[in-house]
Amino acid sequence: MLEMLKQPWPWYVAGAGIGLIVPALLLLGNKHFGLSANFRHVCASCFPSNVKFFKYEWKKEIWNFVFVIGIIGGAFIAYHFLADPNPVVVHPNLEESLKGYGITDYSSMVPRDIFSWEHLFTLRGLIMLVGGGFLVGFGSRYAGGCTSGHSIMGLSNLQWPSLVATMAFMIGGILMANFILPYILNL
Repeated sequence: MLEMLKQPWPWYVAGAGIGLIVPALLLLGNKHFGLSANFRHVCASCFPSNVKFFKYEWKKEIWNFVFVIGIIGGAFIAYHFLADPNPVVVHPNLEESLKGYGITDYSSMVPRDIFSWEHLFTLRGLIMLVGGGFLVGFGSRYAGGCTSGHSIMGLSNLQWPSLVATMAFMIGGILMANFILPYILNL
């Protein structure tokens, strides 16, 4: 069983699992799903204030905290018990392209040439990690939810704002990957 868990699963297994979340949540009476909502719940529970945005019954969304604990616990288990010690296999064409940007270390889940403490305080590291983190947080708040909330739950509920947000996520991702990221990687 452990060996089966260590192997990459096919896309259709993960897709079916994610797809089953929607009817399960709807049957349980929950219409909201996504990670960014948990930041609001944490702020509402830990920092009660007179801010209108945080004045709501956050205790009704307590299941979201279980969701976050599951993400953290699952990541811990995957990293410590299910991780493949072999370097990540990168397609030769992509590997050749990344060499031009100085990315050659595939010994961990993410390239250490970008995601490491020694690269954090470089211009490229600050733009990608700090700037990118800010934009993800700002964007999910501005859009009223994150990719999982809009693209999984919102589209399943046929919400027009979720369709618009998902289209914006896709367009933004395409523009970033093809036009902006190559420029940042050359810094």
